[in-house]
Amino acid sequence: MTTPTTTNVAQGDAHVGVQAQAIHGDVYYQLPPDASPKERFRIGVKYLDARMPGRARELIEEAVARGYETDEVRFHWLLALLSGRTLRQLGNEDLTTLSTICDRITRVHGRGEWTAGLRSVLRLLSSLDTADTELVVKELDELRPRQRDKILDHLGVLLEGPVEDQLWHRSVERARAGQKAGDRRNRVRLFFHPSPAPPRVRPVQPASIPVGEWLRALAAAVAFALAAGNIARLVLQRGELSPVLAYLASAAGVVAFVVGGADRHFRRERLRLKEAEYAPPTQRKKGSPAGGFARRVDRLFDTYFGRYVPRDTARSHWLAQTAGIRRHLRDELVEIYREQRVDAGEIAWLVRHLVGDVRQRWENETLTAYRTRLRTPLSTTALCVIGLVAAAAGAAWVVPAAALTAPVGGTASVLLAVASAVIGARAWFRIVAERRRVPADEAERAQQLAERQAAYEHWQKKLSRKPSDAEMASWLECDRKILVDEAMRHYRLRPSQVIAHAFIEAPAGSYKRARVPRGPWRYSRYRLLLFLLTDDGVRQVDIDLDFEEGVSRGTQRLNYRFDTVAAVRIDGVATQQQTFELRLVNGDPIRVRVTESSTDGIQPDEDPGALSRVALDASGLLHTLHVLEGIAAEGKQWIRQQRRRADERLSEVTATVAGLIG
Repeated sequence: MTTPTTTNVAQGDAHVGVQAQAIHGDVYYQLPPDASPKERFRIGVKYLDARMPGRARELIEEAVARGYETDEVRFHWLLALLSGRTLRQLGNEDLTTLSTICDRITRVHGRGEWTAGLRSVLRLLSSLDTADTELVVKELDELRPRQRDKILDHLGVLLEGPVEDQLWHRSVERARAGQKAGDRRNRVRLFFHPSPAPPRVRPVQPASIPVGEWLRALAAAVAFALAAGNIARLVLQRGELSPVLAYLASAAGVVAFVVGGADRHFRRERLRLKEAEYAPPTQRKKGSPAGGFARRVDRLFDTYFGRYVPRDTARSHWLAQTAGIRRHLRDELVEIYREQRVDAGEIAWLVRHLVGDVRQRWENETLTAYRTRLRTPLSTTALCVIGLVAAAAGAAWVVPAAALTAPVGGTASVLLAVASAVIGARAWFRIVAERRRVPADEAERAQQLAERQAAYEHWQKKLSRKPSDAEMASWLECDRKILVDEAMRHYRLRPSQVIAHAFIEAPAGSYKRARVPRGPWRYSRYRLLLFLLTDDGVRQVDIDLDFEEGVSRGTQRLNYRFDTVAAVRIDGVATQQQTFELRLVNGDPIRVRVTESSTDGIQPDEDPGALSRVALDASGLLHTLHVLEGIAAEGKQWIRQQRRRADERLSEVTATVAGLIG
């Protein structure tokens, strides 16, 4: 039974929409140019654990060629060569490599864990023509879990007959145990979140006071000083005490009114700006460009405000009342993050934090707490009123005294003082308010940044549980094995009755995707085409897999004979989108887009050709094509001839292996 498993991308004629995508900054597959042979081997093992045996074999063979060769290396070398295939499915080149590996092994009599694992693999190879499975199973059971699990994962269908049935059942048991292991449900979704962009806040704008405002304020101050000085001279010239005391009281009242009035003006202006943030937004003449950063941020805010509705609140009411602040927060993020290297998905965490904060303040009834904070204090109001009363009362004594002393000059000075006081007070109120705005904004931004930094660190901590690419591949392999087992149970087939099974995998409908550098795309939802090849023909099952939840449902079953397979082909350039087509003699062709463009989301240090090969390797598509193309060309006869060609060389290999393990 064969296990080529075809992974990768897209659907046939159905619509595919990418909800979100992420390319992580992990260095999981990073290989330095001057990597040592041991480092090459370690990266090769990572590719093997992530179900990319072709790339794993390349790196392991490079390590061996550079002189790094141990029983651990030989163990993984054999797994990379044999992974997911039966011995009789090996081609001439594979059998030559198998013979080469066996020739490099002297005798396997050590007690190390990797030596024991290598011995067990060789025992499987030597058991091709034996019906006695007891020794094979016994030796496998005696291995340590790490070696035993790797053998079951990769060599569960290596042999045919009773041994295959036992290994397959053990492999499926391991898949059922591992399908939901490692808190899969909560961790898988973390893989599809991009690395978050660090928190930012709007920079504080420096105080901006027009030159005209300064000139107006200074001119008014000079005019008021001259007028007040002339009035003081006239009052003193009159020689009476009461006008002098009234003048001093009036001056003190003016000072008190200016101090209180400046604070009152600052608070009212700041309250006006805050209210503007919460006011319903005006309709924009032109919306954000479709597909642009701003439009994606719009969708994030619409999504999370629609999802995070406060308790005991109608959704429509919540959305209507928060339209203003939603627009304000959206505009802020678009302004501070609008650049090519920041994707909207990288600030989704910040949108969630901001929306959650608005919801919490709504529930705590503190959403408009700024009104209380910016309300003019009673002391400030009292200062303004008392100052105004004192200034008016004093003026009632001062103005007649000045006018009687100098009717023309005194009256002119009073009028000038009043006019310049009104003009100057307004100008100075605006200047003081603008200068006080800067430290107030700085304090507000500092608090915002601290809150966002805390949310960022919390999200970073949560993302630290993100699964590795190997874990994603392992969970997907568990799903596939369980689906194959369920299909075989449905058709009442034993593993040894299945010549080969293969998957064509594509993202289903609306999906999320993510990958690590130099790794294949992983998807949140898959559409799977499972092929079971038996002596009677092909059993095809269409399956929808929700990878995040680990649940699936079959959508269609199709059975056909080998002689109805007219053609199998892949259309498209290797580094671009490719489509798999299976054409039957009778019926519509089956088309599935099986690879995406390897230039989509490519990083500066990545090679499109290498990414394309990795994607095909992870999918197992080449193994699937090898089987289906052979059937399309020769029908059922191809299976017999493939077995005959393999058997001619396998007898030599099994004899050599038997001598190594004694």
